[in-house]
Amino acid sequence: MSRQQREALDAALRSAPRSETPPSPEEQRAGFAAAVGRPAPEGVTTRRTVLGGRPTLELEPAEASGPGRLLYLHGGGYVIGTPDTHAGLVGELARRAGLPATSVDYRLAPEHPFPAAVDDGLAAYRELLASGTDPRELVLAGDSAGGGLVIATLLAAREAGLPLPTAVVVFSPWVDLTVTGGSVRSKKDADPLFVEADLHAYADHYLGAGDRAHPLASPLFADLTGLPPLLVQVGANELLLDDAVRLAGRAGADGVEVTLEVAPELPHVFQHQYDRLDEADAALDRAARFLTAHLNAARLEPAR
Repeated sequence: MSRQQREALDAALRSAPRSETPPSPEEQRAGFAAAVGRPAPEGVTTRRTVLGGRPTLELEPAEASGPGRLLYLHGGGYVIGTPDTHAGLVGELARRAGLPATSVDYRLAPEHPFPAAVDDGLAAYRELLASGTDPRELVLAGDSAGGGLVIATLLAAREAGLPLPTAVVVFSPWVDLTVTGGSVRSKKDADPLFVEADLHAYADHYLGAGDRAHPLASPLFADLTGLPPLLVQVGANELLLDDAVRLAGRAGADGVEVTLEVAPELPHVFQHQYDRLDEADAALDRAARFLTAHLNAARLEPAR
């Protein structure tokens, strides 16, 4: 059944029409919401709040217990996506981990280029701490550009002298906006979603004439020393495969406890396909266990 699911997903993604002319950010946003957006799962209530000066979506699973919290930064190339487009994915991760989640509606490019997204991620993280959230009870997650933004947010928090959270999960992280990973070319026929020009276009919107290798834009090139335990999940059939692989390697070389999972024959952020794809459900279950295991371990440690 799993192979049939993978093949059906690949065919469905390849059937999506591609415009001859590049769509505007507004058109991309509408198309993304229609194609990807899924509501919060049954049993997960939502409410709109503000954190760090930005709108957020709070997702509260019925089975959430204890003081732990998940802070989530959504994907979309820094140009598209909202907490609403990711309510299903975030709600599923939160439900499986038994954690309330906060998904931040950070500012998007090109209207708000780098470093606006990093500033918003840091402001949200800073306010959570200032409001009394114990960093030992806090975990972060993100997908695609949001995965890169999670790492950049933690680097900014580290530089600001803030305590770091207990654990981090990233799905198909985009961490190299110079677009130099070998898989950008080696996986061009395998990836059903993106071509190399898509990545360059998103980077252009976000950075303009700025430095693509800036460590807060491309955290692959940052010193990751001191970051919390990290789980990286990626599909083998995606241009960003090497972003994930190189991020895990860099993290390990910098002394970070890191786990890398490469899912064979699967596309970018395949976790969006929960309840439709066995591997997506299994991956979300592993991500949830990773977060809760580290939260439980942190509770046994002396206060920082």
